[in-house]
Amino acid sequence: MAVSRRAFYGVIHRQPLLFPSTLKCSAILSTRSIYERDYRRPGQPPDTRWPWQKIHFDFSKGVEGIKKHIGLLKDEFVQRWTGPEGRPLLEHMLEQTRVQWEFRGPESLDEWVVSSDQEIGGHSVAYIKLGKNNTTCFLYGTLCSTPPRDGETRYSGYCTLRSKQPLASFDRKKHYDWSSFNTLHMRIRGDGRPWMVNVSAETFFSHQRDDIYSYFLYTRGGPYWQDVKIPFSKFFLSSRGRIQDNQHVLWLDKVKSIGFTLGDKADGPFQLEIDFIGLCNDLAHTEEFAYELYKRNPEV
Repeated sequence: MAVSRRAFYGVIHRQPLLFPSTLKCSAILSTRSIYERDYRRPGQPPDTRWPWQKIHFDFSKGVEGIKKHIGLLKDEFVQRWTGPEGRPLLEHMLEQTRVQWEFRGPESLDEWVVSSDQEIGGHSVAYIKLGKNNTTCFLYGTLCSTPPRDGETRYSGYCTLRSKQPLASFDRKKHYDWSSFNTLHMRIRGDGRPWMVNVSAETFFSHQRDDIYSYFLYTRGGPYWQDVKIPFSKFFLSSRGRIQDNQHVLWLDKVKSIGFTLGDKADGPFQLEIDFIGLCNDLAHTEEFAYELYKRNPEV
């Protein structure tokens, strides 16, 4: 036992002297792995470029960007003197309803991002366009749950519509303050498929960046519009598709984005039309959180 332990420590001690080039290369690769993407499609080589090697500098675009951000900074100072979010303080305090997103032109679609399982090699497709009379958002496509043939991916078949996080001057992150409301109000028209409504909020720690609050959205189908009201107390916490045992209340003062996800494993075409997404304060709803909150150190 003593001989094997001495031999073990001897190998560890001599390894830097015997293989200096190997250790140097491993240190470089471990350093570069910090800057790699979180997800890399199976079969693709890792991107080992440094962050500054991915930057394409253009002087003319830089000047235009500086002018744009200085203008945004000026608007921020003016809005602060007017009130929260550029509105009078009394109006902000007495506000009972708010339309956060409405689709009344092509520029309104620039605030949204469409994605599907094609990012991981799947076969689903999703598109977005303006609806009839350019007054609605029309999400359509084809869902396919066949996994890619890469030898690693086992499940596939999803399509997502997500809003972009608002940015202030010089690309500083902004958040939506929904603390004055308790209910999400939407006017939609679907094809009978079940969807998931996802709300993402700001977190303290980096390992919580995949935390998301979700709830179910059941569309009726048919030609008639559907008014949906979902209390924020019904949203449950999940991370990377797994519902968490330790549930927490959604922080409405630090909302980053909202999204819609389809993944019901029913292959075929789909469509979802959205008129507006708003907020309201339902005084009849007094529930703070619909799920149990466990204490780690319960009182005896």
